[in-house]
Amino acid sequence: MSQIFNSMDEAKTRVDPQAERNAAVQGSLSKIRHKFLVMSGKGGVGKTSTTVNLAIALAQKGYQVGIMDVDLHGPDIPRMLGLDGVLELSENRKLQPMAYNDHLHAISVEALTPGKDEAIIWRGPIKYSAIQQFIADVEWGDLDFLLIDAPPGTGDEPLTIAQTIPDAKAVVVTTPQEVALADVRKSISFCRRVDMKIFGVVENMSGFVCPHCSEPVDIFGSGGGERTAKQMDLNFLGRVPMDPQMVKCGDLGLSFQETYPDSPVTQAYAAIAAQMGSLLDD
Repeated sequence: MSQIFNSMDEAKTRVDPQAERNAAVQGSLSKIRHKFLVMSGKGGVGKTSTTVNLAIALAQKGYQVGIMDVDLHGPDIPRMLGLDGVLELSENRKLQPMAYNDHLHAISVEALTPGKDEAIIWRGPIKYSAIQQFIADVEWGDLDFLLIDAPPGTGDEPLTIAQTIPDAKAVVVTTPQEVALADVRKSISFCRRVDMKIFGVVENMSGFVCPHCSEPVDIFGSGGGERTAKQMDLNFLGRVPMDPQMVKCGDLGLSFQETYPDSPVTQAYAAIAAQMGSLLDD
């Protein structure tokens, strides 16, 4: 009989690893005021550059900002921020996110792989576990904003975020042409099916001003993102024009906004960041 009671006592004191992980996730999230999932219906619309530039714009306003790169198969956040090196452990034995400056830190699977060009070949359950670790096992501290860069589409990564961070809001990125808008409507449908609030739509690559003649050219069209937002009763956050220097800055790991502070692109991101910042006043 004593053996039975001893076994029962052991069962009571035994720690459930998943319950422990869930508690750690909730502990980290409780210190983060606003979480945004930056997503797109298709690749190539500038989702990662939008994440990076919105984070920089928020950091420039003095907010504490984190970027969590859950684009596990194409993690480009470190390169675009010019970050390199190995992650270190804090005093609490948690991973320290990479510091861009005093106001902006980031975590990415690229910082955990032996080489930057190593392929990540993971199935759904491993992705779920990795994303939970990015929250629970990282020393995020107190943040005003956490921006989460997801891969295009509505697969494992955005679904895991929706399940793990129920108060996350979506920022949906699109370009103006119809092929992108058709896919972005699927992203909007995804958010509504998983009960994720949509903060708004960003129309990226919206127009281009010729540097020689100063005439605007709508390479991908213009206004499609705004029309879609209105049709689906969503907040339209703004248009971000094309600028060739954006590509150069991204490849070099330089901040476009710091390099070209008076550019229309910089002004567009600052305006969107101001809308995000207004949430802290509510």
